[in-house]
Formats: sequence, C-alpha cells, structure tokens
Amino acid sequence: MYAPNARQMTAPTFDARIDCGLSTGRLKQSSLLALNPALGYKGRCQGKKRSLKIRDFTSQNMLSGGVAKMSESSCSASGMFRPRILDQRIHAQAVSGADMAFEDDSIGLNALADTSQTSKLMDFITSERAKVVAMVAMGMSLCNANRIVMSVAIVPLTATHGWSSSFAGIVQSSFLWGYLLSGVAGGALADRYGGKIVMAWGVAIWSLATLLTPWASNHSVGMLLAVRALFGLAEGVALPCMNTTISRWFPSTERATAVGLSMAGFHLGNVISLLASPILMSQAGVFGPFLTFGLLGFLWLSKWVPAIHNDPLSHPRISKSELLYIQDGNQSSSKSTKKSTTQTANKMPPFGLLFSKLPTWAIIVANVTNNWGYFVLLSWMPVYFKTVFDVNLKQAAWFSAIPWASMAVAGYGAGACSDFLIQSGYTVTLVRKIMQSIGFLGPGLALLGLNAAQNPTIASAWLTAALSLSSFSQAGFLLNMHDIAPQYAGVLHGITNTIGTFAAIVSTIGTGYFVQWLGSFQCFLTLTAVLYFVTTIFWNLFATGERAVGGLVGTVHLEHAGHGFDSCWVSLQTAEKHSVFFNPKKTKFEMMRHVAPNDVMVDMMLAMVA
Repeated sequence: MYAPNARQMTAPTFDARIDCGLSTGRLKQSSLLALNPALGYKGRCQGKKRSLKIRDFTSQNMLSGGVAKMSESSCSASGMFRPRILDQRIHAQAVSGADMAFEDDSIGLNALADTSQTSKLMDFITSERAKVVAMVAMGMSLCNANRIVMSVAIVPLTATHGWSSSFAGIVQSSFLWGYLLSGVAGGALADRYGGKIVMAWGVAIWSLATLLTPWASNHSVGMLLAVRALFGLAEGVALPCMNTTISRWFPSTERATAVGLSMAGFHLGNVISLLASPILMSQAGVFGPFLTFGLLGFLWLSKWVPAIHNDPLSHPRISKSELLYIQDGNQSSSKSTKKSTTQTANKMPPFGLLFSKLPTWAIIVANVTNNWGYFVLLSWMPVYFKTVFDVNLKQAAWFSAIPWASMAVAGYGAGACSDFLIQSGYTVTLVRKIMQSIGFLGPGLALLGLNAAQNPTIASAWLTAALSLSSFSQAGFLLNMHDIAPQYAGVLHGITNTIGTFAAIVSTIGTGYFVQWLGSFQCFLTLTAVLYFVTTIFWNLFATGERAVGGLVGTVHLEHAGHGFDSCWVSLQTAEKHSVFFNPKKTKFEMMRHVAPNDVMVDMMLAMVA
C-alpha cells in the first residue's frame, strides 16, 4: 500500500466501469486525485461551508481536481463495454492536501477469473462465513422443528380433549398471536444489537416454552394458549435475525445462496419433526417430541454463543482476505461499514419513508400471500391426509414430510440460480421478478391440481410441486429487503412479516372453519391459488431490485472533446431524491468497485462525515 501526494499521484493502469445509472463509460489509464479545494473549482457555493454540488464540476476542474480522466480508447462507439476482471479498491480522502491510498487484492470466490471451481468451493467451506451460515441453518431447522410438533400432536390432542376442527385451528393459531408481536421489535433489535444476541434469547425462550407445553396442556386450555403465544413471541425474531446476520456476513453475490442454505435448514426442520414426532410419541407419549426438541434448542445455544459474532469486523479470527472480500462485496470499507452500522443503530428506522415506497408494499403483499399459503400447508397437512384419505398419523406424517424435503433442496437451487443470473449480468430487478413469479404461479397451479387428487400419493406429488416452487420466493421478496433498504433489512423483515402474520392467523383459523362448515379443503385451497395469481401481478408491477431507501442514485456524464472522451463527472442524488452536497474539508469521498465474473463495477459513494 502506498500513498503519494495528491497533486503528483497517477493511479496504476486498470480497467473498470462507472455505472451510476443512465450513462456508462470505461476508465483506463486514469489519473485519480484527491479532491482539493486549493486546486480551484467552479460551481455554486452553499452557505458558509462552501459546499459544492458534484454535478456543478466543470470539465477543466474535473481534470485538475481529481475524479477521472478518460483517453480516446476508453469507450467504444456506444459507450458500453465489458472490462477485464480486476480486483482493486480505491480510497480518496477529500480534504485539502489529502493523500490517496491504493490497495490491490485478489480475494474471495469471485475475485479471479482463472480460479478453479474446486478452489472456490474449498475457500468457502473453510471460511468463517460458512460456519455462520451452517449455524444459522441449524438454528432455523430447530425453529421449524419446534413449530411443527404441534401440527402432529394436534391430532391426538383433539381426540383426547374432544376439540372441534375450528377450536383446533385456534390452538394452532395461538403460536401466531405471539409471533405477530415480535416481528418488528425483533428486526429492530437485530439491526441495533446484531443477530447473535437476539437470536440467542429467542432460541432460549422458545425452547423453554416448548418444554413447558406438556405442563400447560395438563393445567388448562388457557395456559396452553398462553405458552404457545410465548413460543411464537420468541420464534418471531428468527427470520429477522437470519436476514440481519446474512446481510452483514455475506457479499451481495453470495447472499441468495446463503439465504437458500439457511432456509433449506428451516424446511428440513419440518421434515425432521414430521418424521420423528410420531416415533417419539409412540415411545414416550404425546409430549415426547416437545421435550426432545426443547432440549435440542439449549444444546444448539451452547455452540452458538461462543462461536458466532455479529459481523466480520467483530470476529477475532477471521482472515484479512475474507474480511476485505465481504466488505468489498457489500461495497463498503471497514470504516464506512462500521460507521453505517453505528448510525443505523443509533436512530429510529424511517417507518414513514419505508411505507411511502411502492417496492415496500410489493414486499408486504408478497409476504402476506406467502404466509397465507405457507401456514395453511404447515398447520393442516397432517390433518388433510388423515381427513381426506383416512391414513394413520405415521402415514400422514410421511406424506407431509416429502414435500418439505423437496422444498429444502429447491430453495437452495433457487438461491444458487439467482446468484448465477446476477453474476451473469442480469439486473437484480429482473431476477427478483422472475424468481417471485415462479414462487407464486407454481404453487397456485399446484394447489388447483391438489383439489383433483384421488389418492394420497398424487396429493403428495402436487404438494411437493407446490412447496418446491414456492421456495423460489426465498430468492424473490425475502432477498428483496436487502436490495431496497439493506441498512434496515431486519426491521423491514419484521414489518412485512408482522403484517403477513395477520394473514397467517386468518388462513390457519379460516381453514378450520371452512373444513367444519363445508366438510372439505377444496374451497380454501382454490381461494389460496387465486391469491397467488393476483399477487404475482402486483409484484411484477411494483417490485424493484434498486435501493429505495438510503444510498445514492447517480448519473455519469461524458464530455466529448474532439477525438475522444476527455472528461467525466458524476451527479448524485439520494434515493429520496434530495440533492447531494459535500464539503471538501469534511466529507469522505470513496470510490469502490463491485467484482463479479466478467464484470467490474465502480460505484461512486459518499459518506457524510459529521
């Protein structure tokens, strides 16, 4: 690393692309200098601080003052190009007489074009973020395993206590009463304190509630409902904690895969619980699964607390190369990442701003539909097979488990496919819309097919198709929270999931009433399919992969002078459409690049310094 004087420094030759929005051009043989007011500039000054709008830079001052100089060979006739891969970070401090530092790194899964796939895989397996996603996946597996126990136990409990189908639906939904309350709070706490500590408390409380369920059931119905609500209250933090942890530990090019792995664990928890619960019930009574999975939660907790850290910066044993790879993949330096996290933690999330954005509502509507369909299948499938096809509890569990196993595999595949498409050059917006469309249209059609099933094998096949295709939502709306508001991913997930939980409560209780009144699941499954189709239209109209809250939206301007592009400058706006100002004496100006196969992106970012 070296730092020559700003007035004398000439950057090493590199190929890169500036892409801030509307125009594109390639930098080559650039001369990048620190912004220095002593060099002089022309533009409008604002107040005593003499802050300057970036868009008011003139061609001459850009050449002498320090952003970019472009040679004749820099751009093709169209101004577009596909540059060579180069992993280079560039930092500039915009103060009088500032120096500029360069670091060259060749790290991470996507850093070098000639790195073999085997080497990439081994690098990932031995990385700290692989340990993080493994522990998150196991935690999510326990989350769903504990949740699904009641879906199996509800059959013998209903027979023992003489409950009606509608009251069984109320018992099933009592979990959601608490779940409804903790989503937003859990997301805000995860954003503020990190996913580690919030997840730890969540697992501890839901494991305790699971252990208390046998006692509560024998005590009274009211106590059972209260304990199940406490259980839901604790489990409500799980998904926001997963979102926050993954957003901090994984670069954007690996995030869909990380979510896919985590959600694969989540769905495998269904399979494990559906298969193990009937066996445990036959050996230890109806409450055997509650005791087993409750104790497993505390075992997981004993490994999570000492092994996992909130973010890479706080990990004492992470390698420098992995730390830089994660930071660069998230388009921030260690200082700016730390600063952004601190600023987000120390202020109230902008709820009004979030709700004013149509992309936020696209996520909310998608979450409502996803939760509606998901909890119908989660809560009622064992009952469905026993009621419609008159199979015993163990057979019902097997028929219900197969679709969840396929969902775990398909979810990982959806994440890997999403990452591949983005790395191949497709826009995030397009990829998110494709994945979510599959995640809704597929299940809708499959549920209509389920209505026509004549035997449990065919029904299980339709359910397998429905759940497998619905897992594509993990690479759709679930990841879209990171796209539109990454610094508020946890709280945004909490908000949308809380609203979605209302839908889950309605669908869970509503299914019970439909079955009791009509004696059939068909009408409710048809209603759910229609909801999937309508939401697909809404999603494709209003969803986006661009940042909607926070961050900068910029435009690159190229100026042609005779025989080539001799200068360029950048105009930036925040996503809220406010003009960006900076004070050369107080503002840090950073140029970062995002590395992906066959593409190098140079993103212009401003971090305002107090």
